[in-house]
Amino acid sequence: MKIRFVLPVSSWGHRSLLVASLSTLALTATAQVKPSSPVFPAPAAQAGDTTASGAVDNQQFATPSVVGMGPSKGLVFRYERVPQFNVSSSGQAVGLTDYSSQATKNARFMVKGYIPMLNHPHLKLILGVNYEREEFKFRERPAGYELYDNIEDKGLKTLGAQLAVIRPVNAVNWYIFRVKGELSGDYTSQELSVRDYLRVSSEFLYGWKRSPTFSWGLGVQLGYTFGRFSPYPALLYNRTFNQRWGVEALFPARVTARYNASPRSLFYAGYSVDGLNYIVKLRKPLRYEGANLNSLELRETEVKLRGRWEREIYDFLWFGAEAGYRYNYAFDAFDRTNNNRIKIIDSKLAGAPYASLELFIVPPRKLLKR
Repeated sequence: MKIRFVLPVSSWGHRSLLVASLSTLALTATAQVKPSSPVFPAPAAQAGDTTASGAVDNQQFATPSVVGMGPSKGLVFRYERVPQFNVSSSGQAVGLTDYSSQATKNARFMVKGYIPMLNHPHLKLILGVNYEREEFKFRERPAGYELYDNIEDKGLKTLGAQLAVIRPVNAVNWYIFRVKGELSGDYTSQELSVRDYLRVSSEFLYGWKRSPTFSWGLGVQLGYTFGRFSPYPALLYNRTFNQRWGVEALFPARVTARYNASPRSLFYAGYSVDGLNYIVKLRKPLRYEGANLNSLELRETEVKLRGRWEREIYDFLWFGAEAGYRYNYAFDAFDRTNNNRIKIIDSKLAGAPYASLELFIVPPRKLLKR
């Protein structure tokens, strides 16, 4: 509803006084909404990862992002490396032996990209694609242990695509729906079977934008974060306390404290839980419960205590450096033909420090100011 003030032409003095009063009120309202010293322009209108959505005009539509968060990532290159650590496995089925050795290398390479298919203030559709490869090298080659020889020769790969729907409902409420399909395992281009290697995950979150600096939401995630395919609750909590400090969390999967050193330099500290699920084809079938197993489902879950630094190199180009300690919660093999919790191989990977480097492209600042 628009309100129009009509004044007589002769009332120039009163009109000037009214205009001045309205201008003062507008400046006061603006000062109350925007921080006195913004730490970064509003995040770009595209998703960086899962629930990291783009921001729109906070006065019209609510989104989960808040003032002070880093820029949205459009294209990401990441390399992670863990130095040598001890490994041990115990066979849980008749005929399987135990094994212990040392892994001399565990490395991961990842490429992710996000494309905005629809970018309206009230509805955003984001298409994401990703490719990841995890490699292991063991001190003895061949190890003489079927599981380790398979994953060392072929590596463990993930090729995926996801669609994220970010829907601001009004000035307070928003929701996000995401569905993701991945081909995960030790496949090669000659033996890739979608039916054998496909893994699907999804999530739904509904939230409230209390202010430009505070947004939170509740929902459910369905996936492999904790190893076995299962649903688990999720709590999103994004808050900027002042021009320096904030927190970004999707509990229980990850919680991160943020420190804005400058608009072009951000520091993070916290933890994350990462879960991977691979299908591993075996050269020699394993005999289990009177049947031959030609493949195994490898469930990998790890907890990382991490510190991270992100820094702008150029207007649209950033880099990230991360280091911390990785605790391996599970690295176990199961009978993929039987949806149960009975392990075929129980493995332990010793905790170890890790480090990673990342290069990513973000929307230029000139585009954000439009």
